[in-house]
Amino acid sequence: MTTERDTLVELDGVRKEFGDVTAVDGIDFSVRRGEFFTLVGPSGCGKTTTLRMISGFERPTEGELRIDGRPMSAVPPEARDTNLVFQHLSLFPHMTVGDNVGYGLEKSGLDEEVPDGKTEREVREERVSEYLELVDLAGFEERDPTDLSGGQQQRVALARALVNEPAVLLLDEPLSSLDRKLRKQMQVELRRIHEQTQGSFFYVTHDQEVAMTLSDRIAVMNNGRIEQVGSPEEIYREPASAFVADFIGDTNLLGGRVVDRDGTSVVEVGGSTGFTVPAHGRTGDVSVSIRPEDFEIADGGGNGDIDGTVVERYFQGDRTNYVVDPEAELDELQVVVQGRRSSVDTGEATSLGVVDGAPVVF
Repeated sequence: MTTERDTLVELDGVRKEFGDVTAVDGIDFSVRRGEFFTLVGPSGCGKTTTLRMISGFERPTEGELRIDGRPMSAVPPEARDTNLVFQHLSLFPHMTVGDNVGYGLEKSGLDEEVPDGKTEREVREERVSEYLELVDLAGFEERDPTDLSGGQQQRVALARALVNEPAVLLLDEPLSSLDRKLRKQMQVELRRIHEQTQGSFFYVTHDQEVAMTLSDRIAVMNNGRIEQVGSPEEIYREPASAFVADFIGDTNLLGGRVVDRDGTSVVEVGGSTGFTVPAHGRTGDVSVSIRPEDFEIADGGGNGDIDGTVVERYFQGDRTNYVVDPEAELDELQVVVQGRRSSVDTGEATSLGVVDGAPVVF
């Protein structure tokens, strides 16, 4: 159970309009202390506008935004206990790595007493060294940032944002410019840094893989509204809408209709020659989401829920992807088999079973 003391950032009915365009349409969610919270959604859905309202660079048209219980409507960006890491790092090329990291401390001053026998500069340099060590760049104080790799520059930007020890660190697509391998490495680094600092991270991205990997909780945004908030597993296994199911990971979205079978309501998928799943209280025409890994290829090629023919097969090392053309009135199905179980090939007949409890009905 979350208490008010656990809540750090709160958005209550927040709306943002730019002229006739509504970018954010009355959203409600909260970020807890010490959690890694990710706002994910397609380009143009309003997520960066939401981040800019938290940071203070945009003001809500309606609703209230609070940080640590304090309304932010009259608080300028520089007075908020937040720091931003952008997609474009904006490191100062004329400064050393150490000076880049310590720039905010020098501007705002230290938030701690200077011990006897030390100068403020010495304490500041110690703090800079501490945060460079945190991002695995110990000893880089005198380096030129333009001589660093993309991943190292990203770590410098993180250290610069963290050194002031903000209540919430705001991250706007900071890994999107990196190549895939480096992006995966930085995901691990970000998670490690979050665990070591125990701070609150608010991350904005369109990358579902990044969101699933890093987050304690995820908010899925679409057309300026929040579709669902939950843990990565909840979002993936129990999507609240067809949009969430389709946007987060891969899925098969199938049309169906609720019918009565021997006194029980079920969803008939693929017509009378298809298969059924529990209706879960739904009525009429519905959509059914089945993840590719929630199909099983029946042993011996028969006795499954859906008969069909393999039209494509892609081997990807740890898994094999299939495209199956079903005999029922359905579009082609995406199927994933993990490990070494790849018993059928392109052009062969197969039969698919559906894992009990896996389908989600909308």
